[in-house]
Amino acid sequence: MDGNTEDLQKFVPQVHFEQIPIKNLCSNQDYQRNLSIKHVQRAAANFDLYQINPVKVSRRDGINYVFNGQHTIEIVALISGSRETPVWCMVYDDLVYTQEADIFANQMKYVKSLLPYEIFMANIEAGNDRELIIRDLVESYDLSITSSSRPGGICAVSTLINIYEKYGFHTLDRVLRLCVATWEGAPMSFSSNMLNAIARLDNAYGETMKDDTFKEKVGRVSVREISRTARERRAGSLGFAEALLLEYNKKSKYSLPFEKLYTHKTPKKRETSTEDESCQSSTPEGQLDLFSTDQAKRIAQSLILRSIHTFPTLRFPFMQALFYLIPNSSSAPSATLYMNTHSKYLLLPDTLSCKQIRCDI
Repeated sequence: MDGNTEDLQKFVPQVHFEQIPIKNLCSNQDYQRNLSIKHVQRAAANFDLYQINPVKVSRRDGINYVFNGQHTIEIVALISGSRETPVWCMVYDDLVYTQEADIFANQMKYVKSLLPYEIFMANIEAGNDRELIIRDLVESYDLSITSSSRPGGICAVSTLINIYEKYGFHTLDRVLRLCVATWEGAPMSFSSNMLNAIARLDNAYGETMKDDTFKEKVGRVSVREISRTARERRAGSLGFAEALLLEYNKKSKYSLPFEKLYTHKTPKKRETSTEDESCQSSTPEGQLDLFSTDQAKRIAQSLILRSIHTFPTLRFPFMQALFYLIPNSSSAPSATLYMNTHSKYLLLPDTLSCKQIRCDI
């Protein structure tokens, strides 16, 4: 039994763990990469104590040489404001310089990176708002987020997140709506280039690009033909946007100008202004107020989507007409749900399982 234990020890690194102050760590070896100040600042701005890994240290001649974790120690030093701060270190006592360099060079050689789909699903399990909102929006169109291309599935996960972050919830909603209405789930209609192209068009032309016209004219052409035209014009989603715009403008009395596609910039995130506050100081009749919270707008969007599952007969376009999201706080981001007073349907707050709604109707 003892012999077997000794054999197994061959697979256990001969290390010990210590808390070592950052000032006593050295990372100036020639094999080390240059320190990225931007990376350190970005990581410090999103600091999470549970994301810190032990620093790998080789102790030679009484000096603690860091061969994995130089950015980690700088992030901790920046966020703590002191190089006296200790960090957990995995200390090797039996390495020479050439071994350190070899370990450094090959440390990522057999590491499998997380795929966008895997990261997305982990965020779903963590209950993170952004991913939950995107998932619910996709599922409201009877689609699903998948790891590979399949009927009724969207595997361009990074693209969904990028459109949501860059253009906003309503643009992503319109992109999905146009894709579903125009090609009815045809293969490649939910590709990254196609989704990004429609988002570009929505950002450039807004409501001047009519949904019915888009469906009627662009829907006459297969996704394969649009892809062929796009490749002939230019690479990437801009080529797809041009191909879509060509079809949209065919035999049109009021064509959408091509130059606007290249000159229209991505809208900046809207900041609350004094003018906005004065316009929203009074509470309109028939509104449901959410308590002010840093994530109120996303919570409100989640409520809209959750109501679809509560009321399966109500499809998403109707829910959009039923609810409106607007800022309603001068001190912190918040959201207000407006009930459409002309609708014959009344969805009660209790039905949506939200305890933070006050009904003023």
